[in-house]
Amino acid sequence: MRALNVAIKAKQRCNYPASIISLALLNGWSSVAEDHVLARTDVYLLAQRFYDNLNLNSIHSMKLLGVTVGVTSISLMLINLAAILEKADEGLLPAVYKEVGQAFNASPSQLGTLTFIRALVQAISSPLAGILAIRYHRPSVVGLGTLFWGCSTAAVAFSQNFSQCALFRAINGIGLAIVIPALQSFIADSYLEETRGVAFGWLSLVGCIGGVGGSMAATILAAHSFGGLPGWRLAFLLMAIVSSLIGWLVHVLVVDPKGPAQSSLAFSSSLGGLSYKKVDKRKSTLLPEFWRESYIAIKAVIKVRTFQIIVLQGLVGSLPWTAMVFFTMWFELIGFGHKGAATLLATFVVGCAFGGLLGGSIADTLARKFPGAGRIMCAQFSSFMGIPFSWLLLIVLPQDPQRWLLFATTLFFMGLTISWCGPSVNSPMFADVVPRKYRTMIYAFDRAFEGAFSAVAAPVVGILAERVYGYKAGETVPDSGSPEAAYALSRGLFTVMAVPFGLCCLFYTPLYVVYKGDHDKAHLHIDGG
Repeated sequence: MRALNVAIKAKQRCNYPASIISLALLNGWSSVAEDHVLARTDVYLLAQRFYDNLNLNSIHSMKLLGVTVGVTSISLMLINLAAILEKADEGLLPAVYKEVGQAFNASPSQLGTLTFIRALVQAISSPLAGILAIRYHRPSVVGLGTLFWGCSTAAVAFSQNFSQCALFRAINGIGLAIVIPALQSFIADSYLEETRGVAFGWLSLVGCIGGVGGSMAATILAAHSFGGLPGWRLAFLLMAIVSSLIGWLVHVLVVDPKGPAQSSLAFSSSLGGLSYKKVDKRKSTLLPEFWRESYIAIKAVIKVRTFQIIVLQGLVGSLPWTAMVFFTMWFELIGFGHKGAATLLATFVVGCAFGGLLGGSIADTLARKFPGAGRIMCAQFSSFMGIPFSWLLLIVLPQDPQRWLLFATTLFFMGLTISWCGPSVNSPMFADVVPRKYRTMIYAFDRAFEGAFSAVAAPVVGILAERVYGYKAGETVPDSGSPEAAYALSRGLFTVMAVPFGLCCLFYTPLYVVYKGDHDKAHLHIDGG
């Protein structure tokens, strides 16, 4: 855990027991631990005050330490459960496209519109997470977003027509927009800078588990009917119930590591030398404090050069990932069938899941050895690997349904190497270049820009396949596949994947110049109060 790691390092700098420093940090000082404990002496003075007023030999003291450690563990567990459900909810509708289409008499293009509407609303609504996190505890923000997506998911289950379903999917996007940036900033605040790559790697891993698990469960339920209730509707209802429960638990039990909302920590001579004291931060009556602070946060985030560069590469780098929604269709056109295509896609997802964790570990190691450059090197390696793997998968491999194992092996190692940028590089670096209170905002605006732009990738693949490579839409494809259609689609996919991967690798280069300066400015802001 972050606070305990800080305490161990602090113990090497002073003679106070690590347990005392851990207890002091966990009881309200975790918001300054990472930024101050290794550079300033006030936390050590705090530890001394705590040490002077606390009897280490008492059973009560030991129980208190255990309780605070347990609360932190519960918080991280619930946050990861929320991440699992978020991905499961995203994958719920695509897993039951067939059944939803039959229920509402919707065409494939209309079903695709449902996902597009949710993604677009999610991108537009993402800044709400940053604004809300300035004023309120992030567990409450996550709970609110979970309630939004839980209620909207239940409403989809009761939808009577396509228009109602589209409306509730849009509301679902608002909930997801609020939750994701808050989860990311919570993880960033819960771990030290040198371990954030692994932390975000684990978040990516559990998210992938949620996505695969949600899709599989929905697919299984959709094949049955329960007391006259179609299985796909039951899947949405169950997701709504579980999501609402986890959201309530997050709101009630999770402790925000940044401390109380709208207050700052202050020393007091009462109750053992430590207490919270509300500090009024209002400096202007021209605008309400809430909106004034939101404007300041937005302005501060957008001006950070590292943020601008990562968003630029993200706009391009998100195109290949959005285009990959055609993988299943391409596998079926080759002739792998529904089961073969599903297992191939699952293999790729598993590779991506473990790739985020592997990349996080490597990035953390390189960041310690090469400060200011290690994570950037990992990002360029990962994005570059997208080029040869796209070429190997889409151009070189014979499009033969008898080569399932060859495709599966390629897809696994492709996922293992091209999935590093988000969890092990971008997310940790965002946390390094802005003050703690702006972290949710920077994650929110990253989601807003990338989410809105990446929506164009899927239509581009379709246009290239049809108008450039000769894919004929509307033709009935036999179960054995269609070699001509598979060839056309693979060339369209390669164009939309290989070129953006190369540009993404190139766009990371300016970070070698600007990242260290932005990192130092953010920490100077913190140290300056």
